[in-house]
Amino acid sequence: MIIETLEIFRKVAEEKSFSKAAEDLFLSQPAVSSHIRNLENEFGTKLIYRSSKHVDLTPAGEILYEQACRIINQYQETKEKINQIQSIVSGNLRIGASFTIGEYILPELVSQTARRYPNLNINVTIGNTEEIAQGLRQNRLDVALVEGKITGKEFVLEPFMVDEMVLIALPSHPLAKIKGVTAQDLEDQVWILRETGSGTREFSDRFIETLKIPVKHSYGFSSNTGVKAAVLSGLGIALVSKLIIQKEIKAGEIAIIPLEENLPRLSREFLIARGQQTYFTKASEAFLMELSHYSQDTHENSLQLNLY
Repeated sequence: MIIETLEIFRKVAEEKSFSKAAEDLFLSQPAVSSHIRNLENEFGTKLIYRSSKHVDLTPAGEILYEQACRIINQYQETKEKINQIQSIVSGNLRIGASFTIGEYILPELVSQTARRYPNLNINVTIGNTEEIAQGLRQNRLDVALVEGKITGKEFVLEPFMVDEMVLIALPSHPLAKIKGVTAQDLEDQVWILRETGSGTREFSDRFIETLKIPVKHSYGFSSNTGVKAAVLSGLGIALVSKLIIQKEIKAGEIAIIPLEENLPRLSREFLIARGQQTYFTKASEAFLMELSHYSQDTHENSLQLNLY
């Protein structure tokens, strides 16, 4: 089917690699090359410059890429409208999530969605907030859940959950023994930070900047797991989502540093993000309905815990 060939061409154009496109689409590289040759024969012109190191679009390829994106979106929209008539939630759903959400919320959420809608194919991409924003810009994602701010008129943003942030260290750390840590107590500490582009890093930088805290030294890690491991090794302190340290807190391996009451509140909003021009499919609507149920259940459970 021509749509399949166009989807393969779009993937090659976006990945700039035949092998990566083949891997993402679960095809052999010769099969991908064959589809591209068929397209070039169909249009009677070269669409892609190939070399051992680079894959770039020709001027004709650029035109086809732009039109292919429109055709694929129109095809998906048509398919969704037909499915709506049949009251079936099916097709493909491409979800993006930043690391904290992708690692600690999305697995359960996707599992719930898959059980309710067995005809729905779900593909998940996890990266830092900036990487997920880029996926939305390039129309590689239908909907995304992020913890950092995304700027741009091309996005529609909506909060879905409040995330509690905590300052953590080893239980033996001097700050863990103070009842109400002040901004002055935080001066000249060693900080464990996420990488630039991460929503957690953005929050940490803003906290440090707001309180004008001199940082003795900092180390950057590209994952929550790396941050936790660094804290567990006694390297320093970190500002993280409470979601990621539940097991370590229960095991007594990590301590939450209690802050003085007049310091800024440590919380942030998790956001739903989608492209302004992205067609909002029935699959996307079904997923966001599951997300709404999840957020409500989480909020109610949190209220119950606070009563005890």
